[in-house]
Amino acid sequence: MQRRQKSTCGAIGRSVLFSLVAGALILGIGCNRGQLPRELGEPAPAFTIHDGAQTVSLSQYRGKVVVVTFWASYCAPCMEEFPSLLALHQRLPQLNILGVSIDDNAQAYRNFLAAYHVDFPTVRDPSQEVMHRYGTVQIPEAYVINRSGHIIRKYVSAQDWNDPEIYRTLSAALSANH
Repeated sequence: MQRRQKSTCGAIGRSVLFSLVAGALILGIGCNRGQLPRELGEPAPAFTIHDGAQTVSLSQYRGKVVVVTFWASYCAPCMEEFPSLLALHQRLPQLNILGVSIDDNAQAYRNFLAAYHVDFPTVRDPSQEVMHRYGTVQIPEAYVINRSGHIIRKYVSAQDWNDPEIYRTLSAALSANH
């Protein structure tokens, strides 16, 4: 009886392990880290955000390549990626970067911008309405939008924006006519 119980436990253990591995793979695919997330080729959701200090609309960037990045001042991965995002802005000044912060605290937002010397446009959307319209559930997350307003790439989690592959992708988008 004990021998049979051990083999049953072993089978259950293998089954649980298989389920965990399969679940992790499904979640990994669901994170849109691959070449073909469901948003690719789709029109970027239009938005206008007025945060009390300024109004920013995606339509302002029509005809330009833009990276829309969702972030917050309290987000450790956002802090990790910001220096390379700022370096990218210096390296590719023709690339438009628009930061959309989900900070509730306006002062924390302003302090972050000052501390990191952010020199590209940012706007605060504490309602997270725009982030949710894009399907973003975890920050940081960024979308590359081409000149015709279509999403051509999605980056999930903190990125090294100096990575040669990212640079090639963005350079190709900038040299394309659409």
